[in-house]
Order: sequence, then structure tokens, then C-alpha cells
Amino acid sequence: MEFHLPQTDLWTTSMEEQTKSIDKPDPMYFPSPARPSAASIPTPWPMSPARTPPPLPQQQQQPVVYHCIASLHRPDGNIVSIAVTKEFIFVGSESGRIQSWKLPECPGMGFIKASSGQVGAMFACGRMLFTSHGDCRVRIWDVKIGGKKLKPKKISTLPPKRSFLAMRNIRAAQQQHTDLISCLAYNNVDKLLYTGSWDSTVKAWNISEKRCVDSFMAHEGNVNAIVINQEDGCVFTCSSDGSVKIWRRVFGESSHILTMILKFQLSPVNALALAVNPSPSSKPCNFLYSGSSDGLINFWEKETSSSRYNHGESLQGHHFAVLCLVTLKDLILSGSEDTTIRVWRRDHGENGLLHSCLSVIEGHHGPVRCLAAAMETDNMGNMLVCSASLDQSFKVWRVKVFPAKKSSPPPPVMNSSGCCSSEMIEQLKEIVGCEMNAVLSPSWVEKRKLQGGDYYMSSSNPF
Repeated sequence: MEFHLPQTDLWTTSMEEQTKSIDKPDPMYFPSPARPSAASIPTPWPMSPARTPPPLPQQQQQPVVYHCIASLHRPDGNIVSIAVTKEFIFVGSESGRIQSWKLPECPGMGFIKASSGQVGAMFACGRMLFTSHGDCRVRIWDVKIGGKKLKPKKISTLPPKRSFLAMRNIRAAQQQHTDLISCLAYNNVDKLLYTGSWDSTVKAWNISEKRCVDSFMAHEGNVNAIVINQEDGCVFTCSSDGSVKIWRRVFGESSHILTMILKFQLSPVNALALAVNPSPSSKPCNFLYSGSSDGLINFWEKETSSSRYNHGESLQGHHFAVLCLVTLKDLILSGSEDTTIRVWRRDHGENGLLHSCLSVIEGHHGPVRCLAAAMETDNMGNMLVCSASLDQSFKVWRVKVFPAKKSSPPPPVMNSSGCCSSEMIEQLKEIVGCEMNAVLSPSWVEKRKLQGGDYYMSSSNPF
């Protein structure tokens, strides 16, 4: 491993791509606020041309505005993993290089060149950075700032490399994955690192002892994602076999048991995201999201009185496979093979949970492979979204989500005979037409139907 200071020629900027993104007739871009320190910090990031859209009437205000503040192009390989902390962005690529920038201005902080092959997955927790590599091993780094530059220090390698002790070599070989490590997750309470691999296994590692404490065959196909509920230690895994599984660590032991299998469709499941929101009751509300190759995002809600997860609905909108998911408070961000990023919001309505797509972010020219998001510290409610695509580009977006406004549909308009008027029929057509709109959640359409239930009772076929 070698650490290098930032250079101006590390990235090739794509101004043509930026121009194409800005010239689209999309009113949802907003200029990044000026920061005095930006001019004094050398950075390879190009700022998108500032453009203020014309003000819209109050009833037409968009729930989300976004702005691409930086776009970079990597000619030496695709970016396959992203990790974000409160201070840094880390990006791993097929070339084995781990690039780092400092938030929010994104000046280059240097990069780590790995000699062990491509970076398969990354996970950041505090000052620790976990990275998996082509040799089926995991490196643990202590990332800190020395002066104005990042000074990473490698803490350990899991499993440890070969030593002169033959027994230790055999033990390390038994603990090692036999295929690419595709996902990482960390249990903050038990200090356990979980690794999922294309060899269909999941392994739990004791960081302090540098050893594998449990290894189990999790799925019949590749393990694509792992998330952990920090509240109860439950481990969620998904696979190309189309299933999502919930595992629980046996109390007082290192082994894990399977507690539930969530299988709603046969399509491969590529991504998982867990949202834990506080609730008025004593127990928090847990929501699990999975993205699959059929373009759907399935949603499960945990019962407050048990550990069971019940399927709620499927979010429809993407035209091709969902490759990555991120949750942040009541927001869900999804990246897809259709080159778009969608922003969804979870609302608690009168009839239960409702999901609606707030915005479709466009700008990439290839499948969106990975996402990461973090709230900005300027108390403006903005969040930074990092996205990487198989078009070898990496983008940083500033996204502003406005609070939801409760609105009720207009009352039905009847003529003197009590039948539907022409205005009412037009409203019916508008509501029914929403079912085919890829941006709207099916639950949102059902809510509109319930609120305007009288519309459908006046005639069996109003058209």
C-alpha cells in the first residue's frame, strides 16, 4: 500500500458532460451557495455553471431541487464503491486506487494505491475505514488529518497474511473468502465486522483479535449486500438468489441463526437499506428496503411487538435493475441501471405508510453503481449525494428537500341530475392516468382513490 498526496492530473474533468446536464430543460437545478474559502483551495472539481430557474407558482413548487456541484471522470477504471464520513469522501475503483476528498468543498486529500487488486467494497465508521480487495482480504485503516492532508495508517489485514507458523497459515486459509468480497458492514456495539462474498458465505470478524469468529453459508447465490440494525444486532443479507434473510447472533456465542426469510419475487436482489426512525412509542420504527433486478424497491416494516417484518408495498419507477439504495431520515435514494437516481419520501398518512417519488436526478450516462449520502452541517437542510456510474464518472450533488404539504383533492363536481360533469370526468382521467406514471408510488395512487372514492361510485365506466 502506498499513500500519495493529491495531484492535479489525477482526474480528467468532463466539462462537455456538465454542459449537457445543465442545458436540459429541467427546472430542478439550483446554484450552490458561494463559499469564501473555495477560491483558495486547489481542487480538480469543476463547479457547475450557476443557473437560477424562474420562480414557479406556489402550487407548482417542486418538492426537491438539486444541483451537481462536481463531476469527475476516471479513465483508468470504473468506480465500484463509495464511503462517506462526516469529513471525507472515499472512492474505490477497479484500478485499486482509493481516492479521498474533504467535505464539503472537496479538495483532494491524496489517495491510497493498493497492490492487491481492485477495491471491491468499502465501509467507514468514525475514523476507521474498511476496504476489501482483489486478494479476498480486508484492510482496516485509521484515517486522520495531518496538517491539511490525510494520513491513513493501516491497522490490520483480515485474515492476516501468511507467517512462518504452518498452523497459522492453515487457520488463515480456512478463514479467508474464496471469491470477491462484495459488501461490508460493522456492528458498533459488538465491534464485529461482517463480510459478504460471491462465494455465498458471510463471515464475522473480531477486530481486536484479528480473527474470524463465525462463518456460515448465507445464500445459494452471490451475497450482494449486508446491513446491520445497530439497535438489536440483527444482520440483513440479500443475494442473487432473490431472497433477503435476517440473521441474529446467539446470545453469549459467536454463531448466528436464521430468523426469517423475506422472498417476495424471483429477481436477484442487489441492494439493501435500513431506516430506523424514532416513534412515539418506546420502540423505534424499523423499515427495510431492497432493490432488485426487476426495477422494483420492496419495503418491509417491523412489527413493534415482535421481530417479524411485514411486506408493505413495491415502489415502482425505475425501468431497469435497482443497483444501490441509501436511506437518510425519511428519504430513500435509489440508483439504477437506467442511469437515474430517484429520491423517495416515506410519509405517515391516515391510511398508513405512503411512499412517493419526489424527483428523478439525471446526469449519468451509464448505470448508477453506488450511492452515498450525508447531511450538510450548515443547518440549511441540504444533503450531499455522491454517485458513481459505470460510465467511469463520479458526481457530487447538493439536494434540497422541502417539507411535505398536506393537500386535499377538490370535491366532486355534479350537475343538476346528480351525474358526473365534464370537469369531474377530466379529474377522473387525471387520477387514473397517474397509475401509469413511473414517478408515482402505487400507494400514493391508492390514497388518491380513497380520498376521491365517490368519483368511482357514480358510474361503473365513466369513460
